[in-house]
Amino acid sequence: MLAVLLGAMPWAALSQVASPPSQWAGLMHMGAMAVFAVLACTGFVSLRGRVGPVLYKQVRLGQNGRKFDLYKFRTMVPDAEARLEALQHANECDGPAFKIKNDPRIIPYIGTFLRKTGLDELPQFINVLKGELSVVGPRPPLPSEVKCYERWERRRLSMKPGITCFWQIQPNRNDISFKEWMKLDLKYIDNWSLWVDAKIIFRTVWVMISGSGR
Repeated sequence: MLAVLLGAMPWAALSQVASPPSQWAGLMHMGAMAVFAVLACTGFVSLRGRVGPVLYKQVRLGQNGRKFDLYKFRTMVPDAEARLEALQHANECDGPAFKIKNDPRIIPYIGTFLRKTGLDELPQFINVLKGELSVVGPRPPLPSEVKCYERWERRRLSMKPGITCFWQIQPNRNDISFKEWMKLDLKYIDNWSLWVDAKIIFRTVWVMISGSGR
């Protein structure tokens, strides 16, 4: 059961936070169009490069710890998960998440470009349409990461996760410590408003254009 996974912490004890409204119809339609445009390009490159399916899915935890498949454009080699253990010694993140600069598993050129611009996240509009994500919200974690959460960090799962967040729009976000990342998410939860969402979306577009996020 999920209570075991999260250290037997009953979800009723979490703050009940209302999820932001998901009626971002215009954004979702634009996102869907962008997804299919990039899908066509990356599909051609993937077929030629024989790096596997264009779309990659990974199990993540959503609001209240519900599991779902998160979609991304493939930016890593097919055996990336199998090679993860051998790279753990190089992990540059001080928490349970795995972050490494110049990750050797990233597909050259197309993978680097998609990750730098954030275009690899576009298929997550599919998750938005399925009701699993909001446009803005804390990023959905891996189950293995949540196992290592401290009690206060688990509160970030009380809100529906999103495609973008405070952490996503920080310059050189991968240099931010794990605890600061968690604090940014809780700051968002405690101060949520449509205006905050609008500012984050605006900044996200700028980060994608400038490539300053990674």
